[in-house]
Amino acid sequence: MPFRSLGRRPLDPVLRTRTGYLRPVRKRDMRKPRKVVVVSLHYPPDPSTTASIMSEIAEHLATERTVLVLSGTPGSQPGASTPSHRPTIVEIGSRIPAKAKLIRRAAAEASFTMRASAMLLMKLRRGDVVLTVTAPFMLSYAVAATARLKGARSALIMHDLFPDVLVMAGLLKPTSPLTWALHGINTLMFCMLDVVVTIGRDTERLLLRYRSLTRPKIRFIPNWATLAPAVRPIQSSNPYRRPNSARFVVGLSGNLGFTHDPVIVFEAARLLREDADIHFLLSGWGIGFERLKQLQSEAGLPNVTLVDRVEDGELEQLLSAADIWLIPYRKNVAGVSVPSRFYNLLAVGRPVIVVSEPDAEAALTVTENNLGWVVRPGMSDDLAKVIRAASQSADSSMAERAVAAAAEFSLDRAMIRYASLIDGLLQDAKQPGKPNE
Repeated sequence: MPFRSLGRRPLDPVLRTRTGYLRPVRKRDMRKPRKVVVVSLHYPPDPSTTASIMSEIAEHLATERTVLVLSGTPGSQPGASTPSHRPTIVEIGSRIPAKAKLIRRAAAEASFTMRASAMLLMKLRRGDVVLTVTAPFMLSYAVAATARLKGARSALIMHDLFPDVLVMAGLLKPTSPLTWALHGINTLMFCMLDVVVTIGRDTERLLLRYRSLTRPKIRFIPNWATLAPAVRPIQSSNPYRRPNSARFVVGLSGNLGFTHDPVIVFEAARLLREDADIHFLLSGWGIGFERLKQLQSEAGLPNVTLVDRVEDGELEQLLSAADIWLIPYRKNVAGVSVPSRFYNLLAVGRPVIVVSEPDAEAALTVTENNLGWVVRPGMSDDLAKVIRAASQSADSSMAERAVAAAAEFSLDRAMIRYASLIDGLLQDAKQPGKPNE
């Protein structure tokens, strides 16, 4: 008599859970490949540096992995179907007011954070990897918690360290209840995160104050130059240089936020207003640039030219117009914030004057490679003296050293590190029962 099945299903393969018990491998575990989810409020066509960075990472990871992007920028979702080697973009549209409108901006960022968290709850599966950035800062808390809840791995790119950056900008007091509360939430967040990516070596010291964050969790992956490293010659025909006849042009470019000090730059220009050989070319956006506009409208310094934000296609021409570039920070910036545009200044072969503590990342890079000068924050007279000394410097090799340093901070190197990081988290997720660090 032939054997007949009693109708039982064959035994499923099993895997060990984080608690040590065995459970059947469900069909959905075997069918769907694990994916990478990139969550960012800023994404192209947003022109910000954060948007560019997150887009580059997502695009590179998608060449060999399944990548889903949750974007807060209107217009980021492509109209046509997405090719297999490109990330799938889900748009969680947000309208973010100007940075100076703090209350409305905070409300909009909180709204995006809540909607992104809800989307993660629907999209995340056990073993997926989530990558996000500290913009807005409350997003990192929500992503870490949601990833832990769903059994996913999580990585945070630390562009700014909160609440320290708010204290440095004077928006919070060091001993205020909100400051202490944010430190407490950070402790929980760092416990839940699998990896924290720093873009400056100076950040690790501040992060290790948290007992929940150990050194193996921290990875240093600096940002990169978006311009090809090569010395651009000084040309009198450059449209950004042509309007003035000064021999030496001092430049300032980029987003001047709460961490920057525009006043020290303007006061240095005031101190040098009688020097016909030195002219200040100041370009950018943000609350700091609005402050520069206000100061210039009141003083009308003849040695200052203000230029509104230039399009990316004109950035190389603008950066090539100056002989030296400034990065002006407020006090206590070390470990708190790193200038994203710094590497492009080096890529065009220009020396840099960094206003910051000497142990800040940009200052360390300048000092280690002899790429310029470092000035203590708040010392406008010292800044003016350094600018005058730089205008008389005969060290032409500084341009070549700047280009060589920029080549060390390349997109290819950064993408290799991000791919290795993400693949390591995906591989960890394949090992059943492996807990977060």
